[in-house]
Amino acid sequence: MEESDLEVVRKELAVQLAANEKLVAELLLARKELVFQKEEKGKRAAELGIANIELAFQDEEKGKRAAELGIANIELAFQDEEKGKRAAELGIANIELAFQDKEKGKRAAELGIANKELAFQDGEKEKRAAELGIANKELIFQNDEKEKRAAELGVANKELIFQNAEKEKRAAELIIANEELAFQNDEKEKRAAELGIANKELVFQNDEKEKRAAELIIANEELVFQNNEKEKRAAELIIANKELAFENEDKEKRVTEKEKRAAELIIANKELAFQNEEKEKRAAELGIANNELAFQNEEKEKRAAELIIANKELAFQNEEKEKRAAELIIANKELAFQNDEKEKRAAELIIANKELAFQNEEKEKRAAELIIANKELLAFTYISSHDLQEPLRKIQTFVTVILENENKNLSENGKYNFQRMQLAAGRMQQLIEDLLAFSRINTTEHEFEKTDLGTIIEEIKIELKETIQEKQATVEATELCPANIIAFQFRQLLYNLISNALKFSQPDIPSHIIIKSGIYKGSQLNNPKLSPEKNYCHITVTDNGIGFEPHFSERIFGVFQKLHSKEVYAGTGIGLAIVKKMVENHNGIITAASELSKGATFDIYIPSN
Repeated sequence: MEESDLEVVRKELAVQLAANEKLVAELLLARKELVFQKEEKGKRAAELGIANIELAFQDEEKGKRAAELGIANIELAFQDEEKGKRAAELGIANIELAFQDKEKGKRAAELGIANKELAFQDGEKEKRAAELGIANKELIFQNDEKEKRAAELGVANKELIFQNAEKEKRAAELIIANEELAFQNDEKEKRAAELGIANKELVFQNDEKEKRAAELIIANEELVFQNNEKEKRAAELIIANKELAFENEDKEKRVTEKEKRAAELIIANKELAFQNEEKEKRAAELGIANNELAFQNEEKEKRAAELIIANKELAFQNEEKEKRAAELIIANKELAFQNDEKEKRAAELIIANKELAFQNEEKEKRAAELIIANKELLAFTYISSHDLQEPLRKIQTFVTVILENENKNLSENGKYNFQRMQLAAGRMQQLIEDLLAFSRINTTEHEFEKTDLGTIIEEIKIELKETIQEKQATVEATELCPANIIAFQFRQLLYNLISNALKFSQPDIPSHIIIKSGIYKGSQLNNPKLSPEKNYCHITVTDNGIGFEPHFSERIFGVFQKLHSKEVYAGTGIGLAIVKKMVENHNGIITAASELSKGATFDIYIPSN
């Protein structure tokens, strides 16, 4: 019986040894779990460190946000400075308006001067009878002025039409601008509402973040508590091993204690399994919490970016609103200015119409006076051509008869006196004919036509053939161009110039006369009186005669102006006056240049069209 009991004891001991080995293995596993838990604890501490770094980063972001708010305040101060500059610009605009008022005063002074000029014209009207010779020029000038005034009126009407169109466009732009401002105000209110919602969301996220941080602290405290419980459990297992050894000594107690220990071990294993599950759940929750924190950080960054963009948009909209307001102010001022200008233009048009009506009346009066003057000139011409010349012809006839029939009965002194009487009557007749020619220049019709100057010069050469042969003269006409002229007047003009060149030739030198012409721009000709843009026919008549002193270059074109006595050179002193009058009838200019004994040059400029 004892051997069988020993066997049973041995088997029980073997079973207990196997159980002890299992317990040792469980202790090793428990130690590994403790090491793993320590590693997890280190990781958790690292995660807490990362969370602290994130909190520090968030504090930095808050500092940056404060800096951005400071920059926004600086931008607002800059906007205030821009408003001040805009106020300065408005001050400059007021100065410009004051300058315009001064200009208006100057315009009033000019109108006063114009009234004085009208009064002066009334005085000049009384002198009109003495100015009949200038009447034609004034009529031409008034016609030009009338055309200019009509052109100005046409331009003014176009400007008024353009201003009305611009006014309508400006009104349409103002309507569009007001609609844009209303739309911008709506957008601004929506943006403000969105910013309010965004701020509420940020506050909510910060609250959630604080709650999540509190939960992480609680989770860390629970892990610390679990670690303490695990250490207690390990200590209990060590005590259990000691107790198992003690149970080997006391078999009876061991059976009951073994059952208890097995039950406790089962409970401990369940608790460890439960703790592992809780640990995994906590780890999963920590992962979800980290993901949520990362998502919240991303959302926070996006929201910060959106806030920056929204702030920039608001600043831009404020600037645009201020610009639009300034543009509206300027547009209103421009409209007011255009209305004032329109009223001034209307007043000027009324005055211009009155002036045109007055000029038309004056023109009609002047035309009536010219008709009377022309009738008087015709009467004078008739008297000059008949009544005045008839006695001269009788004197010349009687003198010729006496010299032929009574030549033998007359003394030498009597013959000399009759010859002087005949010469004086001839000069008188020539003077009357020249005066008639001078007076007929403005009373004849002006019919312009393209004419070959070479043909006219050849006719004059045939007419002056004897004089040319007597002076052994050469008349050279080269490089001639067709001219738009009054043919019979221009023939007289060239005849007078060529005959003068032959008359005032040097006795011992054959006369050489050169005539040239060409079409040139006014800017190419050395004469400030010419229009630079017009084309002119430039005709030069050059000779190698006795010439004249340069200071007589204007005087020689006057009526009855002679540089030599009648004993030296015959003539009435009207030939060059007729030349100048004919050039003026062609709307042209004539100048003379000369030196004593070096010949003379006459330059004629007439419009080519």
